[in-house]
Amino acid sequence: MEEQKKLYIGNLSYDTRESDLRGLIEGKGVTPTEVKIISDRDTGRSKGFGFAEFETEEQAQAVINALNEQEVSGRKLTVNKAKKMQPRSSSFGGGRNSGYRNNRY
Repeated sequence: MEEQKKLYIGNLSYDTRESDLRGLIEGKGVTPTEVKIISDRDTGRSKGFGFAEFETEEQAQAVINALNEQEVSGRKLTVNKAKKMQPRSSSFGGGRNSGYRNNRY
């Protein structure tokens, strides 16, 4: 199963770049096949989390064991197996008071 080889890495410093994350993982003796830090589409600023993918589940588990709750740049990392993204609700408008515009009661 593909998601067993993909890890969520959270609570990263907002200054962390993909090359920094790759170096951190490789420093633990494991080479990821892909590293991606998620950034805000409007500002381009890191959202403080990312994903790393590995060739085997064993490599992914080794990284969890090595990095989960380890302090990096003054922040304690959260590292676990990534979950598939849940579909978003199909409500129109979204946001606060959605559906109640121009209706006082």
